[in-house]
Amino acid sequence: MTGTEPAPVAETGNEDLATLEPGQVPNAAVPAQPERSGAQRVLREILTGNLLLSVLAVLVSLVVGAVLIAVTSSQVLAAAGYFFARPADTFSAIGSSVGGAYASLFRGGVYDYTATDLLGGLPPLLNSLDFATPLIAAGLGIAIGFRAGLFNIGGQGQILIGGAVAGWLGFALHLPFGLHLVVALLGGLIGGAVWAGVVGVLKARTGAHEVIVTIMLNYVAIYLLDYLLHTPVLQAPGSNNPKSPAELPTAVLPDLFGTPVNLGFLLAIVAVLASAYLLNRSSLGFKLRAVGENPPAARTAGIDVRRIVVLAMVISGVLVGLAGAYQVLGQTTSGFTNDFDAGIGFNAITVALLGRSRPWGVFWAGILFGVFTNGGYTMQAANAIDLNVVSVVQSLIVLFIAAPPLVRAIFRLPAPGAPRRQRKAAA
Repeated sequence: MTGTEPAPVAETGNEDLATLEPGQVPNAAVPAQPERSGAQRVLREILTGNLLLSVLAVLVSLVVGAVLIAVTSSQVLAAAGYFFARPADTFSAIGSSVGGAYASLFRGGVYDYTATDLLGGLPPLLNSLDFATPLIAAGLGIAIGFRAGLFNIGGQGQILIGGAVAGWLGFALHLPFGLHLVVALLGGLIGGAVWAGVVGVLKARTGAHEVIVTIMLNYVAIYLLDYLLHTPVLQAPGSNNPKSPAELPTAVLPDLFGTPVNLGFLLAIVAVLASAYLLNRSSLGFKLRAVGENPPAARTAGIDVRRIVVLAMVISGVLVGLAGAYQVLGQTTSGFTNDFDAGIGFNAITVALLGRSRPWGVFWAGILFGVFTNGGYTMQAANAIDLNVVSVVQSLIVLFIAAPPLVRAIFRLPAPGAPRRQRKAAA
C-alpha cells in the first residue's frame, strides 16, 4: 500500500461509507430496530384494531349511561341529601340503581336468570334476535355504501318503499304457499333497490350529493306512503284509518320451531354471508372497495366508477329493502301503517358504524342493538328507568366510534402505525 492510496473502509454494514457527502450520517449510526416477536405483533394488532375500539366504545358508553342512571335516580338523590352524614348510603343507592338497571337490561334482552329451567330463560334472547333482524339487514346495506365511499342515509325511505311493495304483494296477490312469500320478498328487495338506485344514477350522472338526495327521498317516501294509505291502493276496504289490509297467511314469514324468531333471521344470516363474499372474495367487491378508497386511482386502473356507484347503491337498497319486507311480512298483525320503519333506517347507520362496515361486525352490532332495544323495555318496567337512557347509550356509542383517538386517549392505547420506542444509541 502506498502513502497516497486511501485506507480500506471497515465493513460496518454500509459499504458506501466512503462515498458519504459532508455532514451526511451513515446508516450504521442509526441504531438497528429490534425485530418484534410474533406475540408482540399480535398484541399490537389487538390493541390498535377496530374490534377492541368498538368494544371499548360500548364499555365507555355503558359507564356514561351508568352515570346518567345514578344522577336521575330518586333513590340516589334522596341519599345524596345527607351524603356527609352517611356517605355509604349514597354509594349503596348508586350501586343498587345502576346494578339493578343493567341487570334488568340483561334479563330482558339476553337471558332471564330468574327462570326455573335453562330453556325458560331463552325467550328474551329470541325476542332480541327478532328486533335485531331488520337492523342487521339494513346495517349491511348501509355498510356496503360506506365501503364504496357512499353515505346512504336514506334507509328510512328505502325501508318504507320496500315494505310497502312487499305488503301490497302480500295482500293483493293470491298465490300458493311458498311462491307467494318469495314473490313478496322479491318485491320488497326490488322496491328498496329502485329507491336507492335513483340516488346512484343521480350521483353518477349529475354529481348530486347522495346525502342530500337520500334525505329528500326519505320525505318523498314518507308522504307517498301516507298518500297511498288513504287511497284504495293500500288502504283496507271499508276502513277510514290509513292502514293496509292484513297480509295473507301465504305471504307471512313462518316462525322457526314456534319461537319469536322467524325465517327472516335466517335470511339475514344469508345476507351476511353473501355480503362477506361480495366484499372479500369477488371482483365486484374489489371494485367497490377500490372506488371507496380512491375513485381517481380506481378510474385510472380502468374501473368504471359511475357504474360501480350505481351498483353500490342498488345493492345497498336491496339489503335495506329486505329490512322493510321483514317489518311487514314478519308479523301476523292486521296490516301495516306508515310508521313501520320504527327508526330502523337511522339506527342501521349506527349499527354499520359500530360494525366498522364489516359484514360480521354488522351482524354482532345488530344483535347488540337488538338486546338494547328489547332489554330497555324490561329496564324501564322493572326499575322505572327512562327508556331514553338506552337511546343515549346508543348515541354515545356512535360518538366514541366516530372518535377513535378519544377512546385511545382514555385507555392509553397506541395509535396505529405509531413508531416503536427506539433503544438508546450506544455511546
